[in-house]
Amino acid sequence: MIKEFKEFAMKGNVIDMAVGIVIGMAFGKIINSLVADIIMPPIGILLGGIDFANLSWVIKEATETVEAVTIKYGAFIMTIIEFLIIAFSIFMVVKAMNNAKRKEEETAEPPKPSAEVELLTEIRDTLKK
Repeated sequence: MIKEFKEFAMKGNVIDMAVGIVIGMAFGKIINSLVADIIMPPIGILLGGIDFANLSWVIKEATETVEAVTIKYGAFIMTIIEFLIIAFSIFMVVKAMNNAKRKEEETAEPPKPSAEVELLTEIRDTLKK
């Protein structure tokens, strides 16, 4: 069982996936900072000085023993913007990969016929003569 797990864990796909997850997490943090620190402040100023991080509806006011119950729709809006940026970035990467793959397929030489096919072609040509 340990041997099988080691073989599974050392396969290229698993390692590639792990690297992708780590890079994806780092990319998510970068996009989070981009949205929260660069994109939303100017939008907030354009909309009259709104701070999206603090936008919320209070459902139940706070008491001495209980915190307020709120719906933080500003954070939700920021999360939607983050998602759209990440989705667009992934779309662009996949599109670039597909274009590169398509170009590679176009430039690749057609496969040579097998020895059997070449022999049959020669026989056919000889019979035609």
